[in-house]
Amino acid sequence: MKKLVSVLVLILVSFSSMAQESITFQASIANRNGDIIFIKEGKKILQEIKIDSQGIFKATFPIKEGMYLMYDGVEYAQVYLKNGFNLNLTMDAKNFDESIKFQGNGSNENNYLAQEVLLDKNFSYDKVLASDAATFKKSLEDKQKADFDRLEKANLSPEFVAEHKKELAMATLEIQQYYTQISANKKMNNVKAPPFDYENQKGGKTSLESLKGKYVYIDVWATWCGPCRGEIPFLKTIEEKYKGKNIEFVSISVDVAKDHDKWKNFVSEKGLEGIQLFADKNWESSFIAAFGINSIPRFILIDPNGIVIDADAKRPSNPALVEQLDALLK
Repeated sequence: MKKLVSVLVLILVSFSSMAQESITFQASIANRNGDIIFIKEGKKILQEIKIDSQGIFKATFPIKEGMYLMYDGVEYAQVYLKNGFNLNLTMDAKNFDESIKFQGNGSNENNYLAQEVLLDKNFSYDKVLASDAATFKKSLEDKQKADFDRLEKANLSPEFVAEHKKELAMATLEIQQYYTQISANKKMNNVKAPPFDYENQKGGKTSLESLKGKYVYIDVWATWCGPCRGEIPFLKTIEEKYKGKNIEFVSISVDVAKDHDKWKNFVSEKGLEGIQLFADKNWESSFIAAFGINSIPRFILIDPNGIVIDADAKRPSNPALVEQLDALLK
């Protein structure tokens, strides 16, 4: 009998130890976007969790404590995972951010992250980024202080608080860098656009000078760029809307030379419209470098005299672009 009790105790201890060395994550998802939930660390996929036809999943796996991205194939949400957590998620993918709700061990930290996303949507980033340097600096400092104060008062684990403070500080730094880039972009407005003369996918070359007399909307992109590809359907709609108007739509690829054929095939297979050009030295091409372009997609609007109207123009997916073009092409 004593031996049997000892064996049962050993089994229970083993199960307890296993539970502490892994996380249990389950969910019920309405209107799911896909059949798999990915747990990602940056671009690296750490875990793939299959969802059944009812939107249910349950998985147990070891994880290093920290912040991760939960991706359903369309939308992302930040999650905080740790061995020993037992998380139960409910969500409606049609109302992704607003519907996320966690229960179980670890739910407090993850519900905090979900609510923070909703609060962040109310922050006027566009207004702050458009402000003068002093106003921008104060707005950003006030926001970080409010974020830190709210985090410290939320009664969450010290490890989570310390980790999230680092993330908030990094986010502030990234916004500062973005503001610096925007300020540099504005210096290109109302000046003569630098020239280009690049290979045209249909043959020969096309220069900016040859487009003089027309407005020129330039899309700087690459075949490997997901956000660039995401703008393609919107760009096609814009091109169709202004067909026959005094404007040319020019797409300049910064793909590297070895991907030249890939670019040509991509343009043909996807039926891309407008003027499709291939930059001569990818990121180091003189036109690209003149605008300080280090991330894509990037859009530029130039007037019929070759003067830059907007060195960081609105994306095709932004309704404000149509408003701007309507005003110019009326």
